[in-house]
Parts: sequence; C-alpha cells; structure tokens
Amino acid sequence: MALSDNRGKMSDMADRNTVADSRISVRLTSNLASRLKREVSVRRTSESMLVREALETYFRNQASIESCYDAFVRLGIAGSAKGLPSDLSTNKKYFKGFGK
Repeated sequence: MALSDNRGKMSDMADRNTVADSRISVRLTSNLASRLKREVSVRRTSESMLVREALETYFRNQASIESCYDAFVRLGIAGSAKGLPSDLSTNKKYFKGFGK
C-alpha cells in the first residue's frame, strides 16, 4: 500500500463537501475487484466512496472490541488479589521454579 499526501479535493470527491487529505493505492485480487465493481454498479457510487465506507465500518466495529485487560480493569478485577507481594511480575525471587 502506498500512501501519499494529496492537498485539496480528490477527483472522485469534487461533487462532495468532504475533503480527503490522503490517497492510498491497494492491490486487489481479481475476485475482490469484481465484487467491488459489481457493488459500485448496484449502489451507483464510486469505488473510493465504497472503500471509505467499508473502512469506517471496520474501524467502528474494532473500537467496540474490548481486550481482556480492559475488561479486567473495567470490572475492577486487575490487581484485586489479596495478600500477595506487589512486585510479583518483576522480582526474580518469585520466579523460582516457574514453568516446572
């Protein structure tokens, strides 16, 4: 993927109010390219608009995926073990026999 700076409006966005400031180049498999062209034809939009919508949907869905660590922190479980030394992960004496 090549990323380049493109100041001003892109040619496929001339009739829209949105200003894109980056352009990328992506190689597609022939199957994916055919599917993209078919969807562009059905929806009567540009390839660029369809790809932007797909990326926005992908990143919106990624933001909703919570890691185990984030869930532990949110639930107050992280660091909740009682009666243990506070330096278990850094003090070498607690690693004696670990993994045996």
